[in-house]
Amino acid sequence: MTLNAYENARKTTESHQQTEYRLFVDVTRALMDAKDCVKTDPKLHDALHWNRRMWSTFATDCAIEGNKLPKMLRAQIISLSIWVGKHSSKIIRENEDIQALIDVNKSVMEGLAMQERNAAQAATQNPPQNQAVNSQNFSSNQPKPSTSIKV
Repeated sequence: MTLNAYENARKTTESHQQTEYRLFVDVTRALMDAKDCVKTDPKLHDALHWNRRMWSTFATDCAIEGNKLPKMLRAQIISLSIWVGKHSSKIIRENEDIQALIDVNKSVMEGLAMQERNAAQAATQNPPQNQAVNSQNFSSNQPKPSTSIKV
């Protein structure tokens, strides 16, 4: 029960970038653990499949019309997803090295971590202003301030 409560609390306080980063950590760790496995080891196949699923999910999300990422970034993610699928097959069929997949995932993780650091830095440099307004400060003929929320 306690573990479930912890998981639920983490999910509600975690940003999208933090969730993606955590997923990349878990998947990349599985790839690293499978690095020295023989090509027939289910551990290797499971890690490769998990990595393919993750990249396929990102590619599918990038292909959706309402995705708010820049178009060029979306295209790059889709291209990487295609490459990941092809390279994963080559690892099993042609004895390609798994390290390239690990390196790509680590590069993306570095980018996500940088985004998170930049967002945290921006938040500390530009703290949200208190928008509480005392109604006594406004006469009845002055317009009330509007509240806008930026997403």
